[in-house]
Amino acid sequence: MEEVKKMENEPVESVAIAPAQTDQYTSALTDPKTLNTLVKMAGMFARSQIVPETYQRNPDNCFVACELANRMGVSPMIVMQQLYVVKGKPTWSGQACISLINGTRMFSPLRFVWVGEKGTENWGCYVQATRLSDGEICTGTVVDMAMAKAEGWTAKPGSKWLTMPEQMLMYRAAAFFARIFCPHALMGLQTAEEVQDVSGYDEPTQTKTITFSREDNA
Repeated sequence: MEEVKKMENEPVESVAIAPAQTDQYTSALTDPKTLNTLVKMAGMFARSQIVPETYQRNPDNCFVACELANRMGVSPMIVMQQLYVVKGKPTWSGQACISLINGTRMFSPLRFVWVGEKGTENWGCYVQATRLSDGEICTGTVVDMAMAKAEGWTAKPGSKWLTMPEQMLMYRAAAFFARIFCPHALMGLQTAEEVQDVSGYDEPTQTKTITFSREDNA
């Protein structure tokens, strides 16, 4: 049996992100007053010099961030700091993924459980947490280096799996946990690492105007 050890502390510093609020999302699209408020907020953020550079003088990007923040019930600044564009797709950072899961308040704080021997293909981890509503222990998919190799993630030019495998294992394990136990937490978006593993490792940007559709919240 493979040796299993638990991390004593969560290695990723995360911000608190509250659960998604789908009722607010509907209101924003159907109520002219709410929509007008978001437009005004987007204009104010675009004129600010303390928002990330990609949002400065770009009210369209700011509106997307404000609309998504309204759906989630959080500050637009949180979205602006954690939303990236990878290969033309809006994505969450791996850190944001962990924060979004914790922010649902459905589970105890995420715990990363490590399996296998470091440096081998069976080295990996999975996420485990207790569901607060019924006390059930929820266990996510094991992500190991064998999976990363088989899926071709390690073969991409510039792959972070070769330089920071521990971090990538944790980000991927968190994303798999979210897809199974709280898919609504990511608002239908992938993580930057998921897109990069498939499409390549260009640095994520926030320089394009990004839009969302109803399907994103499915």
